Amino acid sequence: MAKYRPIMSDSGIESLHSTTVLDESGNERELSLTGERPLTIYLDKREIVTLMTMGSQPELLTLGYLRNQGLVTSLDHIIAIQVEWDVEAVAVTTKQANPDIDKIISKRTVTSGCGQGTMFGNVLESLNDLSIKPPLFSAESIYRVLDGLAEYNQMYKQAGAVHGCALCRDNQVDVFIEDVGRHNAVDAISGWMWLNDVTGEDKVFYTTGRLTSEMVIKVAQMKVPLLLSRSGVTEMGLRLAQQIGIAMVARAKGKHFLVYSGQQQFKTK
Repeated sequence: MAKYRPIMSDSGIESLHSTTVLDESGNERELSLTGERPLTIYLDKREIVTLMTMGSQPELLTLGYLRNQGLVTSLDHIIAIQVEWDVEAVAVTTKQANPDIDKIISKRTVTSGCGQGTMFGNVLESLNDLSIKPPLFSAESIYRVLDGLAEYNQMYKQAGAVHGCALCRDNQVDVFIEDVGRHNAVDAISGWMWLNDVTGEDKVFYTTGRLTSEMVIKVAQMKVPLLLSRSGVTEMGLRLAQQIGIAMVARAKGKHFLVYSGQQQFKTK
């Protein structure tokens, strides 16, 4: 039986733009710029949030946002996701949104995500009973993931001003998404996983951004046991990873990295 898929527009937009700048010597140079647009999510005609996004995967971003915030609890509850850039909005129609939606959106937390992310409800409380067992891993397994990612980050290489996130198995990249904020990229990957019925238990989640509490929470919701970043870690992010059981590897560049949590699973030989 085919996996249920809601009706979805295909409204990704051009993410690269150009501008003329002057360098330090006064010479003109033509450079690329990363696009950034507001996108307001309407859930059954109710305004939920406005996200600033690059706009390359707006349907997946919307899907993952609804999932991670608990605003819709099952994919087959969603009838359609329709993006209209003329009005900078996405309309989501459902058979059934979360009946506790009023309670969920009454509590809003502005996170440290780039461009300021938003989390609704008592998301931390929902993780109290969640326990993830980190896999055995080694320097060689981390290097394989990084090697598999070498050809990605195309938008960053051309224009900068973006973060990239990826869902990986060994050196295979299942999906890679860039956006102006890492919280958008992780939501879009969550949406991709939901739409394609992909589980996270045997995966590695990679991000170019710092590992904050928000990133750990979203990766925990995906049930991914190993979180890898080329950037740093916040104290709350580390504490949550340790509590839930997620292995956290950061400052990963070249042949160097630091294991912050899941150290007992790291094999040096």
